[in-house]
Amino acid sequence: MQLPRFFSSPQLWRSFVILWAAVLYWLSEQSKLPSPGKFEGIDKIEHTLYFAAGGMCFLLSLRLAGFARKTAVAIVLTVLFCSIVGVLDEWHQTFTPSRSGGDLRDWIADTLGGFLGFFLALCAEKWLTSTGTTTSAAR
Repeated sequence: MQLPRFFSSPQLWRSFVILWAAVLYWLSEQSKLPSPGKFEGIDKIEHTLYFAAGGMCFLLSLRLAGFARKTAVAIVLTVLFCSIVGVLDEWHQTFTPSRSGGDLRDWIADTLGGFLGFFLALCAEKWLTSTGTTTSAAR
């Protein structure tokens, strides 16, 4: 299946990162969020998945632009990005009424999301390059 070429645009994935960060900021500004779910720890899964999406978009924006080609560099940058944004998000929540922030387990889940985002980005990049939308693997 041939995808439109704009899927291989680093600018598209940078835009997704900006949108992801804006939604994260908005969520952190909310004094009251819906109950996370029916079992304890579901919020950690939500953190991991949300940060995996952000990490994936972040790494795709780099790799499709020809940066972070080495696996070790890609892992470090993606995990560092998610970890730093996660700690800033937890700090931000300390200023939001009715929110505690500073939750170490949330930050760990955010950081784990960076690892998952790395793997998702590699799979997405492989899929994008195999469908003929980009030639970033050849850079």
